[in-house]
Amino acid sequence: LILRPSRTLGGSGGGIAHNIRELKQLTAAALQASPNREVLIEESLLGWKEFELEVMRDCKDNVVIVCGIENLDPMGVHTGDSITVAPIQTLTDKEYQELRNASIAIMRKIGVESGGSNVQFAVNPVDGRIIVIEMNPRVSRSSALASKATGFPIAKFSAKLAVGYTLDEIQNDITRETPACFEPSLDYVVVKCPRFTFEKFPLAEPVLGTQMKSVGEAMSIGRTIRESLQKALYSLETGAAGLDAEARLSAVSKGELLEAVKIPGPERLWLVAEALRKGASIEELFAATKIDRWFLSQIDTIISHERVLRDLVIREGDSALSRLTAEDFRFVKSEGMSDRRMAQILKIPEADIRKRRKEFGVEPTYSLVDTCAGEFEAYTPYLYGSYEAGHKSAASQYPKKTPSSKGTVVILGSGPNRIGQGIEFDYCCVHAVMALRENGYDAVMVNCNPETVSTDYDTSTRLYFEPLVLESVLNICEREKPLGVIIQFGGQTPLKLAAALEQYGVPVLGTTPESIDLAEDRKLFADVLKKLELTQTKFAFATSTEEAVREAEKIGYPLVIRPSFVLGGRAMRIVFQEDDLRAYMQESVLVSEDRPVLLDRFLHNAIEVDLDAVSDGEQVEIAGVMEHIERAGIHSGDSSCCLPPQSLEPSLIDEMKRQARELALALQVRGLMNIQFAITPDKMIYVLEVNPRASRTVPFVSKATGRPWAKIAALVMSGMSLSEAMNRYPRKGSHSDFWAVKACVFPFKKFAGVDTLLGPEMKSTGEVMGVGATFPEAFGKSQQGAGMKLPEGGKAFLSVKDLDKDALLPIAQSLVNSGFSLIATDGTARYLMENRVPVERVNKVREGSPHIVDMLGAGEVALVVNTPEGTGTEGYGTVLDSRSIRLMSTEMGVPLYTTTAAGLAAVEAIGAAVDARSKKHNSITVSSLQELHGLL
Repeated sequence: LILRPSRTLGGSGGGIAHNIRELKQLTAAALQASPNREVLIEESLLGWKEFELEVMRDCKDNVVIVCGIENLDPMGVHTGDSITVAPIQTLTDKEYQELRNASIAIMRKIGVESGGSNVQFAVNPVDGRIIVIEMNPRVSRSSALASKATGFPIAKFSAKLAVGYTLDEIQNDITRETPACFEPSLDYVVVKCPRFTFEKFPLAEPVLGTQMKSVGEAMSIGRTIRESLQKALYSLETGAAGLDAEARLSAVSKGELLEAVKIPGPERLWLVAEALRKGASIEELFAATKIDRWFLSQIDTIISHERVLRDLVIREGDSALSRLTAEDFRFVKSEGMSDRRMAQILKIPEADIRKRRKEFGVEPTYSLVDTCAGEFEAYTPYLYGSYEAGHKSAASQYPKKTPSSKGTVVILGSGPNRIGQGIEFDYCCVHAVMALRENGYDAVMVNCNPETVSTDYDTSTRLYFEPLVLESVLNICEREKPLGVIIQFGGQTPLKLAAALEQYGVPVLGTTPESIDLAEDRKLFADVLKKLELTQTKFAFATSTEEAVREAEKIGYPLVIRPSFVLGGRAMRIVFQEDDLRAYMQESVLVSEDRPVLLDRFLHNAIEVDLDAVSDGEQVEIAGVMEHIERAGIHSGDSSCCLPPQSLEPSLIDEMKRQARELALALQVRGLMNIQFAITPDKMIYVLEVNPRASRTVPFVSKATGRPWAKIAALVMSGMSLSEAMNRYPRKGSHSDFWAVKACVFPFKKFAGVDTLLGPEMKSTGEVMGVGATFPEAFGKSQQGAGMKLPEGGKAFLSVKDLDKDALLPIAQSLVNSGFSLIATDGTARYLMENRVPVERVNKVREGSPHIVDMLGAGEVALVVNTPEGTGTEGYGTVLDSRSIRLMSTEMGVPLYTTTAAGLAAVEAIGAAVDARSKKHNSITVSSLQELHGLL
């Protein structure tokens, strides 16, 4: 049976019950997830084919099918986690018409008259039986995909329909001739691949089901399913160059692979490809996966092309490349094989493939996404590349400069969202495009993420929907011949291309790759700090366990340990003793001379600070100084922060600004820069790291200060002085006094059994901003925005480690003053009683029932503050003692704080709300952003 809670998004709380025990367990969780306490229990359609139709209807009963989408994965995998293809590939015209007619009938019966809807169907592959799965009378994730796939802006047109327009009255922006009642027609294939980050949650089972678990997606456009699929896999930025897991799976037998592919997971497509390499038949794989035979045959075709190249290597050895003809290259490239994948198979450098391909004149052609399969001329340059033999590009007139253009600048986006690199970088890219266009440049955008504003067809002068890899970017730059490329705004994705772009003669605008390396290389950066007489924590590199142990003794425990070349704090930990360090080195990381680990002295109870600035190499402007609410040791992407700082002395803030200016000038930063400081209890300022690029705090600082810092930075990078750029975007109104708090949103409910304990590895998938007249009000709003409603009464459970006992006292006293009753485990209870705070002792789990987890499960606890002993890492120390408390708090939706600093901020917000209630006035103020910045 399939369980689906009512009124939830992304399949939250849903599941598949295979027996009565699972049914009872899943039903309880589903009811908890549903805001109206209702769960649908439905017939299982596991293994059926799944389809979606994006439909629009207006008040005059004009109806259009914007796009038909087919899931490559069969029913049982949430559509947000499935590889999807448009247009629909495996239905006959008659079957498609049945779905089309059903969609229109549903729209009429529901009564949708002003916008887009999403209708989902299941089709039995055995007898063709059709079942309607659901209908969403709103825009959805698929609406964004369908809009980008077709060039038909569903949300924009829905807004016009909502105020009374009809489809025949709305003009198609791309053709400027056809009305919106013309259904889009596709002469290409679009593939969407989800991006997962299971590596962030090692205790979570990497199995896909009815609850969505992906954190982003990449979309590609090609002339065939094979070309588009391989481009999509390459766009994911997981290190894959295509279906290339043969080395990793070499020891796995055909039988083991056929068993493994039965369970849907993020690696299933690569497992299917390897099974085909090892002789599995289409029928065997269909029986194991229920992936349609046609899709399996397309994957098999890709594998057969790879086999031809492999056989060539076996026959010719090092001469294999010279044996390939121009026609061979054109064919392989038209199938979607990347230069890098060819290089892997031929066992030669990628640069050799590129050089040979260009000698043969095998270059991509660029076509327009025009909504009408080339029937009408397109005026909006929204382009994709392909290598289809004989394909005549409909975009031959591009690139063409706009008449007033000062030249072309290419901006590289950030690719698919993932933990550590999300929508904040798209914000920066879009603002860069806006600033450059406003100031007379042609702004060319390269990105492959359908969820972003940067891939809207009307954001940039020209949009290339292409993978953010060296091959694609060089092809585009050779075509556009830009003044330069902006790599600072897309996170790590473009930064990784910086050195190679310079090597191929493509100018990089703004901070040079050399300066970026100077900041990223810890040893070189240490020399810069020493020269400037700034303070850094003790650190060392180690390439073996024994070396790590020796260096750790010199630095002193506790320390932070991290691998090289990571994003979002991947695999970072705090270790408190030698045993923990040895376990980490042996179990968690691959170390070598090329991949050392970094050991850093951990600053206990230090306040962490983010500072954003813009520099033109001569002048530096501080955009904002943000104080973290959680103490050092929590990844900055997982920590709440506030602007202005709520507890720092003005002299400390001034000193950090001074240090930031010196660092910006020393590193010759041109554009944005982010610095992270730590301030110890004795007021020592440490420089933790400098990122001479856009950071995830830029949108928050821009909204909190009323200045478009990414726009200002973009103009500086184009060659304008900072003072002139600031004058182009002055703060228009007087800055009012208010507090802004950024809080993080976590996906823990999607990953059963994952501990919610925060540490140096980033786990948040998004963030919210709360604004208030006071810090407690702003923090309270941020928590509510993040889905955490703070209680105003009930029982509060407190359990903290010895180091946090003193910090707990004001939390406990504030809760008592607000009318809460306190419960605590033995050590914390004794401490509170010694300090005359009324508290009731409750058992730990291991002390037997009735214990704290029983009380949480019964709904008796309203708030939890729990800071466990140990390393902050699953499986070490005594963290496991309190893990069940955190898991049950998450399951029951009880507000949970794992640091005393965040706990104190929460109880201050609660206290302010309770105080306002007692005085019978509303503590919440509401203002528009324009009012806050004096623009109204």
